[in-house]
Amino acid sequence: MDNIAGQNSSNKVLVNITVLILVLLWLLPTIGLFVSSFRDRDQISNSGWWQAPFSVDLNFRTRVAADNPREENGVFVLEGNVFADPALASNFPDGTGTVSAFGTRAVAPGEFAPGERTDLRGGGTLVIESDGRFRIETPEALSRGPLLYFEARTPPKFTLNNYRTVLFADGMDRAFINTLTVTIPATIIPILIAAFAAYALAWMDFPGRGLLIAAVVGLLVVPLQLALVPLLTLHTNIGIGQSFLGIWLAHTGFGLPLAVYLLRNYMVGLPRDIIESAKVDGATDFQIFVRIILPLSFPALASFAIFQFLWTWNDLLVAKVFLPSSSDAQVMTVKIADDLLGSRGGDWGILATAAFVSIAVPLLVFFTMQRYLVRGLLAGSVK
Repeated sequence: MDNIAGQNSSNKVLVNITVLILVLLWLLPTIGLFVSSFRDRDQISNSGWWQAPFSVDLNFRTRVAADNPREENGVFVLEGNVFADPALASNFPDGTGTVSAFGTRAVAPGEFAPGERTDLRGGGTLVIESDGRFRIETPEALSRGPLLYFEARTPPKFTLNNYRTVLFADGMDRAFINTLTVTIPATIIPILIAAFAAYALAWMDFPGRGLLIAAVVGLLVVPLQLALVPLLTLHTNIGIGQSFLGIWLAHTGFGLPLAVYLLRNYMVGLPRDIIESAKVDGATDFQIFVRIILPLSFPALASFAIFQFLWTWNDLLVAKVFLPSSSDAQVMTVKIADDLLGSRGGDWGILATAAFVSIAVPLLVFFTMQRYLVRGLLAGSVK
């Protein structure tokens, strides 16, 4: 009775659980980036994003003031509290904390346990208690206080400074406009060209049509990196060099194979009777294309538009090659990579924040047109 039509399958719950697990696994990196975008830089470097709600042990250093030492039994004594350093006020605003370990060298800030007495390299002894109180004893008065290194537990710290850094960076507004300037034409132009080509390959008979279809399929597997240098050389020779026109044509060339493939496979599946009836009534190929094919092909057009928009918006390599290096022509990806992250890209807070800022517009486009995505892909890729 389990397979009677209209009844739920016994495996439905298992399928739903499996899908839920897969979705959660897919979302984990995004959740991690989102949490990291609000965390302090030092806490990101010392703990994973899943530890964001908990306290974190961080390394600090402070220099002891050597003025006014107290002499006791022939030794000079310096006392104080490591948490009283004004430079550490942002991490310990109330001037209190818990020391988990300390040291006298930067390479080993947690070499000794709180309350343990150790020798200073310049002579004398040092001890730091768990509440931050320290005591330094030296045979002679110090002209300069030593550096103290310690590990202390800090509470969870969330901040909007990362977003302020990214959103209000100098030139970010210009980079946003440049990104739109590149992305919108680079999405529209290949769709227009591919739609005409797809109609010709689907409904017009001419010599070599099969070879053209095979060539389009073959171009899908050619890496775009192979064409970067020859294409830039061609652009330079014809006078467009590194410019917005050059990057529009580059994105158009790189996106055309997929566009023609998807649209052609979708158009060839449209009802033949409609096309033949229009021809019988005297409609030209252009009239059929504009009044019948394009409206019926909107799901496929929208699905490719999503892919092309996401690709060009998030592109870094093509923008670095085909746009000038000046700040006036930088897109958001180049601005973030060159100016905010630098050559090493080690500031994970800025990196996570920049990722979320840069995907805001693509997400808006995706959720606006996503209802056409699956329909267009399924109809245009499984012929």
